[in-house]
Amino acid sequence: MLNLKSIFFDRIRHRWFYPLLSLMVTLSLCTLSPHPTQALPWRDLIFQGIQVIQLSNMSERQEVQIGQQINAQLLGRQFQLYRNPQIANYVDEVGQRLVAASDRSNIPYTFQVVRNDSVNAFATMGGFVYITTGLLRTADNEAQLASVLGHEIGHIVSRHAVAQMRQVAIERGLATAAGLNRNTMIALGVDLAVNRPQSRKAELEADQSGLRTLARAGYAQSAMVAFMEKLLGESSPPSFLSTHPAAKDRIVALERAIDPAGANVGDGLNETDYRANIRSLLRSGGA
Repeated sequence: MLNLKSIFFDRIRHRWFYPLLSLMVTLSLCTLSPHPTQALPWRDLIFQGIQVIQLSNMSERQEVQIGQQINAQLLGRQFQLYRNPQIANYVDEVGQRLVAASDRSNIPYTFQVVRNDSVNAFATMGGFVYITTGLLRTADNEAQLASVLGHEIGHIVSRHAVAQMRQVAIERGLATAAGLNRNTMIALGVDLAVNRPQSRKAELEADQSGLRTLARAGYAQSAMVAFMEKLLGESSPPSFLSTHPAAKDRIVALERAIDPAGANVGDGLNETDYRANIRSLLRSGGA
């Protein structure tokens, strides 16, 4: 009889104790923070647990959703869109042509023109690409514009923003064993987009990926090198030419990857056509 009781209680313990223990551990991990917080009701703890995302295996759906929220924060606080339908549609047409030829065309891409005189472009996770009015005015032709967009698409193809966020979250002690809180993730994504350049390795990868996409989309590959050389000639190198790595190293790597015989083969080298497409921007001076 004693043995039967022991077996019975052992079964009860295994059936309820360990799942309950697992739930308690999960909830505690979800609420870990480098700063002390007030105790929350169980219902709120469970809801917070649902919002925790693992950066190491973030799904594409989650990446797009987080990107949408980062984009909303950037446009609400950091940047102002250049609201000219003709220019916006033109940049989007060039961008979508590149997306169709990229190695990651299965997610939606959003190309946006930002009102800013600096020569810059950047991308955030989930397919969001930003390009300044200053860069549009500086480019000589559509192929040069496409080379910049192709580079930013290259970052998205390789999910560099996700990898960068994971690294910084670990360095700052923001991530727990359960993952990273969604709100923290959005705030970190905004900070990285504005303040932190990509690594040397990421920039070189994005260059090579962008160069392949440029060729597949039918643009002349020489435009990517020509645009970088054009910017190097300026007195102060723009943000687009990140110091990680040096622009000259990027140019050398690109030249090695381009077949000289076919460097100028492709679309987008006509300067007159390009100026006609951005005429309204040139007339307004970006205003």
